[in-house]
Order: sequence, then structure tokens, then C-alpha cells
Amino acid sequence: MKPIFSRGPSLQLRLFLAILLSASLMLADSRLGAFANIRYLLNSAVAPLQYAANLPREMLDVLRGQLSSHQRLLTENTALKRDLLVMKSNMLLLDQLQQENQRLRSLLGSPFVRDERKMVAEVMAVDSDPYSYQVMINKGRIDGVYEGQPVINDKGIVGQVSYVGAHNSRVLLLIDPTNAIPVQVVRNDIRVIATGGGRNHQILLEHVPSSTDIKKGDLLVSSGLGGRYPEGYPVARVTSFSFDNKRPFAQITAKATVQFDRLRYLLLVWPTDRNKVSPQPAGAETTPATVVEPLVPPVSATATDAVVPAPKKVNHANQ
Repeated sequence: MKPIFSRGPSLQLRLFLAILLSASLMLADSRLGAFANIRYLLNSAVAPLQYAANLPREMLDVLRGQLSSHQRLLTENTALKRDLLVMKSNMLLLDQLQQENQRLRSLLGSPFVRDERKMVAEVMAVDSDPYSYQVMINKGRIDGVYEGQPVINDKGIVGQVSYVGAHNSRVLLLIDPTNAIPVQVVRNDIRVIATGGGRNHQILLEHVPSSTDIKKGDLLVSSGLGGRYPEGYPVARVTSFSFDNKRPFAQITAKATVQFDRLRYLLLVWPTDRNKVSPQPAGAETTPATVVEPLVPPVSATATDAVVPAPKKVNHANQ
């Protein structure tokens, strides 16, 4: 006769075995990457749900555009035509300055080639983790996206791609504490390392001597060192510079030029060296950087007052 209440392992033993199995799986995933393929497949399977969740917003945008009044559209069209005329007149001067800049850099032996390919991507979701600053975009491996790819918008550098799925990718924002970027001051070409402050669009400049010539209001642009980010794109503007005689380094904070709480459309950038070794992805186009970014003064090749910060271990990808 079969007993009603069968006896088995105790609850304590079951809990211990469950904890041991969970710890083993987490260790195998974090150290050995045993479930990378499974995560990739699950991400591909969930991608249609993310697109479906994003569909109502797109439908509302279409409906709102159709309900716009005719007079408003005429006013916006007139304003856009006027702005386009001003932009085209400015482009005439920018093209001339760009050619002059190229000639001067050729004389100085400092090449500055700007023929990156760019692709427009749309933000699908924002990471809800308060300690991680990432967004999900609607471009993935089938579009030619790769890990570590720089991402920009019309205000400056946004961050880099940290994870690539089949149809979508994650972008690690510049304000994330685990992200860092080599920058230089436009006013005097001093080079420093900027890291994410984690809140309020804050950027920190660490390990900078207090005697360094950095002032409030200085514009920081990407220096191009390390080959991760292209050179010359705006990053942040210095908001405070303070130092204590008891400390060897100054406390410098800056505010990012990008408004990270209002991200909608981004640009994926394929740098020059990537263009030579990778095929052109679908939808990417070759455009000069001056179409998207404002003109940045040329970087002097004879700068000798660069600041070399202390080494710091920074993760460039979300693991």
C-alpha cells in the first residue's frame, strides 16, 4: 500500500542543494561564459515582444502627426526652410575650414580623417536598474553592430555598445560609473580621462594635478586616444574646479553635453579603421562629421602639457 505522505529529503537539504546549484550556475556564467549562447537565443526570442511593446508609442506618434493642424505644418515648414538656408550657408564656410584643417594637419603630420559611416537607431527601452545607465536600441548584429562601437547624437558622444543581440543592442551611457573616455580641453589641448558620475549628467575628471590649467566653462571633446571613440566630438563642459593643498589632485566635475534623460534617436558610428575591414551594413551611410557636429578647433600636434592620469581599471562593457 502506498503511503499518503511520502518521505523524502528534508527541506533544509533541498534548500542547501538549491543554493549550491544556483551558486554553481552563477559562477559558470560569470567566469566561464557558459550561458552566453543561451542568453543570445533568449534575447532573440524576446525581441519581438519588445517591438510589440514599442508599437503603441509608434502608433500614437503617427496619430499625433496626422492630427496636427494644417497651419502648424505650414509654419513649421517655413521655419525649417529658413533654418535649412542658414545651415547651407554655414556649410559653405565649414567645408572651407575643413579643407584648411586637413592641409594644416598634413603639414604637421597629424592626420584627422573623418569619413565615418553612421546609422540611425531608435531607443526602445531604458534600463530600470538605478545603478546602471543603459538603453536598448533597435539595431543588432544583423545590422553590423559590434561590441564597443561608439554611439553619438546631435549633442555629442552618448556612449558605447556593451551587448549585441540579433535584432537589438544595449548601449552603456557615458554617465555610467563603469564607463570612461579620454578627452582633451579645446582651449589648450590638455588630455585627461573622464569617467561617468552616475547622476545628474555628471562627468568626473580624476587624478588631475591641482596645477593643471583647467577652468570652469572649458569644453571637453574626445581625444581619439585608445581608438574607441572618434576624435573631436563634444563630451562635457567643466562646471567646477576645486583643490585642497592637502591633496595631490583637484576635484573637477563637468556636465555632459548630451541630455541622457531625453534620448530618442542615436547614431551608430563606424570609425575609419573599421570601414577598411568590415563590409558596409544595410542602412549605413557615409557622411562627414560636420553634418552632425559643430566645428571643433583643430588639435595641435605639438601640445606638450598633456596630463597623464593614474591608471584606473574601467570596464567598457556590461558583464
